[in-house]
Amino acid sequence: MDKIYTYYRERIAKASDEARRLGREIYLLGSARLGLVALAILLVWLLRGAAMPWIVGSVGTCALVFAALMRRHFTLYRRKAERERLITLNERELKGLDYDFSAFDGAADKIDAAHPFSLDLDLFGDHSLFQSLNRTVTAAGRERLADWFLHPLTDAGAIRRRQAFARELAERPDFRQKFYVDGVERPGSLSDVERLARLGEGRPAFRDRAWCRLAIWLVPAGWIALFATCGMGLVGDSVLGLYCLVALALGYGKSKALASLYARVNKMEEILKSYARLARLVEGETFRSEAGRAIREAFLANGLAASTEIRRLSALIGGLDQRFSLAGLVLNLFCLRDTRLAIQLERWMDANAHRLPRWIDALAEFDAYASLAGFAFNHPDYPDPTFSETYFEMEGRRLGHPLLDRAVCVRNDIRVPRAPWFLIITGANMAGKSTYLRTVGVNYLLACVGAPVCAESLRLYPAPLMTSLRTSDSLASHESYFFAELKRLSQIIERLRAGERLFIILDEILKGTNSVDKQKGSLALMRQLVGLGSCGIIATHDLLLGSLEEAFPEAIKNYRFEADIQDDELSFSYELREGVAQNMNACFLMRKMGITV
Repeated sequence: MDKIYTYYRERIAKASDEARRLGREIYLLGSARLGLVALAILLVWLLRGAAMPWIVGSVGTCALVFAALMRRHFTLYRRKAERERLITLNERELKGLDYDFSAFDGAADKIDAAHPFSLDLDLFGDHSLFQSLNRTVTAAGRERLADWFLHPLTDAGAIRRRQAFARELAERPDFRQKFYVDGVERPGSLSDVERLARLGEGRPAFRDRAWCRLAIWLVPAGWIALFATCGMGLVGDSVLGLYCLVALALGYGKSKALASLYARVNKMEEILKSYARLARLVEGETFRSEAGRAIREAFLANGLAASTEIRRLSALIGGLDQRFSLAGLVLNLFCLRDTRLAIQLERWMDANAHRLPRWIDALAEFDAYASLAGFAFNHPDYPDPTFSETYFEMEGRRLGHPLLDRAVCVRNDIRVPRAPWFLIITGANMAGKSTYLRTVGVNYLLACVGAPVCAESLRLYPAPLMTSLRTSDSLASHESYFFAELKRLSQIIERLRAGERLFIILDEILKGTNSVDKQKGSLALMRQLVGLGSCGIIATHDLLLGSLEEAFPEAIKNYRFEADIQDDELSFSYELREGVAQNMNACFLMRKMGITV
């Protein structure tokens, strides 16, 4: 971890030095521009008696130099802003290493109590697994990464391919940070992605009109001819006025169709510029892994560079954005600029609109991979899990929760040798049962997503995951706590009966009923789960469930988390031990808090 801390600190120091240098250059350029303005005023005063060409030439020269300095200013300002974004990213990464992920998006909108495991495993929201890992810079990438977590892979070969590219990208932190810095300024939204996907749906209104294609050449040619003949005195000003009306009619005769076309691409210039920069970065790299090559080839298919085509689309939209400016109005009058841009835009749509969704999809894929790679880079001690071809095998050594401080996190093992097999975890309040369940679930999910795991080693069969750890009632759907829990258990049974092979994690079965019902129901459920050949972990306070190991010695194994009471003090080791729990702490805690027992 020391190397990771050092990397981010060195990046901050280097970027800070560059930002200060650029700031000084920007200041000097500002002073030079101010000096040029003063020089131009002085020259006008000194040359006040000279011929007009001298004055115009002097002021024009100052104006050209001023324009060059302004262009340089914008370049330096953009570079300085990039360095500042880079500094911010590395500062946030340092905080993330210390478990402060608040600067990153946790996708709280993805929280869904009906999902098979996302709410139980704190997948989304503040201080969530997704927030700790998410470094996406596009709306499509955020959706792709969230979808990977909501629908983890169950094919070992596909997971290995994802692991390979994530590891390859993890080795290129400078490149990933460049990708982040170039994209984070304009992440866009899902509505942008949806609009781009529909870009080719409209009917062309300019491209197929012969008079439009002729007019964009005839109108400027007519202006040239008229100015030439007017200069020679062959035509009068009235002809120029009449031609101006004709040009205006041609230029704005299809304004309704132009407005309709523009509405499909309005406000897309900047996000497309960002996409073009990101695509160019990927196009310029070479990748060893299959997934990386596939993404790059998607950007370069059919001899086209996606970055070039997307940048051209951005430029066309930018041109239409300026149609009501003074320059836009003049250019439209003299060369039908709006019609010319509309024809080019429709031609672009005809040639590339069907490719654009594939390019955005490839960009989203790469964006999601960059987050997995960043997670691997930030946790150099996390290994990639390996996979079994047999349902069900799972063996992990020293599993820890990735959101718990590494300095205090107690790690435990897990072993599920075959199907059916259940670990029944008993123990006192606060002894670590629920944390252990979430630790296993989170690492299982990370493994199936293609990320490294918080463990010394982990081998598993990638079956679909189903949990019931945090059931809640719902006023909106008129569901009680108990009914909501029964629904989740019913879903598990239905999926098992349908032939699905699941990995199940349950915490305190049937919490919402009385103790007699709870015992009867829990024992019946356990027998049914074992009878259906499933696997998983169940935590409970009910020590009676520990007797199931005697009834199913080949399918159930008891483990416990103990609360140790010594010298009237309560302590927890948080270490998983074999057997049924011996010590409970509810009465002890009540007495300590002054409640009569």
